[in-house]
Amino acid sequence: MERDTQADVTGRDESPSERADRMWNDLLQEIRVAQTGVQILFGFLLTVVFQPTFRQLSDTDRTLYVVIIVLGATATGALVAPVSIHRVVSGRFIKPRAVVWASRLTVLGLFLLLVTMAASLLLVLRVATQDESYVPWIVAGVAALYVLWWFVIPAVSRIRRDEPGREECSRGERGRGDVPEG
Repeated sequence: MERDTQADVTGRDESPSERADRMWNDLLQEIRVAQTGVQILFGFLLTVVFQPTFRQLSDTDRTLYVVIIVLGATATGALVAPVSIHRVVSGRFIKPRAVVWASRLTVLGLFLLLVTMAASLLLVLRVATQDESYVPWIVAGVAALYVLWWFVIPAVSRIRRDEPGREECSRGERGRGDVPEG
């Protein structure tokens, strides 16, 4: 009996179902870190409106706060969505598609978390400083670092790994974390 494996692509001797299971478990581990961070940030943000000094914020800062709350809520939703996907599709034999959608929602959640954190930093620095001229530059620098760390470095690593003629990774590292095409 011939086993349908992905060894040639991933460097692992695993069936598509085993690959989906492995990728799902990897994704859940990654999401746990992001979920914790976004939930703590969102919980903290929810309490700000109840502080006595909130009423002293300018209209611009209050509007910024509302935008931040909505961003935090959507980031939380996107990062929790893979759990719901898993629960709804569990046992339906569509895990590879579920992994693709969960991965997409995780990337969306990370992007929304990035924007939430940058906007939160903007609000805090606007309130904490009297000279607002340099605050957008600080926030832009921090946001640029997040983009670099969270998206550019992984994308460059993926592109470099996929370059034709590039020396292959060791068998144990090849294909780790790849998401099946959706």
